Amino acid sequence: MLGTPHHRDLWSRLTSEEVEARLDRLDVTFGPYGYDRLGLSRRHIGAFYSALEPLYRRYFRVAVSGLAHVPPAGRAMLIGNHSGGVPVDAAMVFCSLFFDHDPPRHAHGMVEKFAQNLPFLSSLFSRLGQLSGLPEHAAQILHDERLLLVFPEGVRGTGKLFKDRYQLTRFGTGFVRIALQNKSPVVPFAFVGGEEAMPVIYHAAPLARLLGVPYVPIPKHLVPIPKPVLCELLYGAPITLEGDGDEPEEVIALHVTRVREAIAALIAEGRARREARVSALAAVGKRRWWGEGWE
Repeated sequence: MLGTPHHRDLWSRLTSEEVEARLDRLDVTFGPYGYDRLGLSRRHIGAFYSALEPLYRRYFRVAVSGLAHVPPAGRAMLIGNHSGGVPVDAAMVFCSLFFDHDPPRHAHGMVEKFAQNLPFLSSLFSRLGQLSGLPEHAAQILHDERLLLVFPEGVRGTGKLFKDRYQLTRFGTGFVRIALQNKSPVVPFAFVGGEEAMPVIYHAAPLARLLGVPYVPIPKHLVPIPKPVLCELLYGAPITLEGDGDEPEEVIALHVTRVREAIAALIAEGRARREARVSALAAVGKRRWWGEGWE
């Protein structure tokens, strides 16, 4: 049982002192057994953030800008582009909000339905506050005045090949109706570097069918592990959408286009910033590792 003293000691050993201190400042009410009303587990997210911090700070060396656009409290929908291969972007967004936002905040994501059928992962996602992508789950998160992270490209975004990097695929429209129905501001963001971290050139379709997943990415460096590249994360000014969510599709499509264009502009800015960082390191004679990786 996770509630036994033995397991409490184990989880505390996996959580750093800095993470424990920031957990104390979260606007989340944990019950006597360490869970909140949405199933979020303090012990699980403590270990989660402690494991991710070295990746965020040193492996990907994420440079964050515009974080002040994320409200210090209250509901908001964070809408951004999805990287190819594996969702490094989501993990780094979580870290930026937890480690660099003041006060720290925890975002809840919408998990693809196929992930709910994977052994172990479905229960882990739940303990980390990541719920299946149902409108009622999104409404519950926003009703609790929390942050909701959504990638409108879905698996189409993570399934992009390297040759199509940073080209936004078709956006779903559901996020706009959710924002309108729940009177939530939309904060656009762009994550740049994920495509270089996992430059996918091929999808192993037979293996994907065997595993019951949409695709199995094969990157240029063959090893299905993201490379340690420099990454940029840019948040844009909040967008307030007018309406009640019952508008016709053509009106919803205009809102989607507005958000999509804001993200595209942030991607362009992020790519320029990343290239400047890579060039600056190269100029001082640092050796590049794995081509597009950090120096």
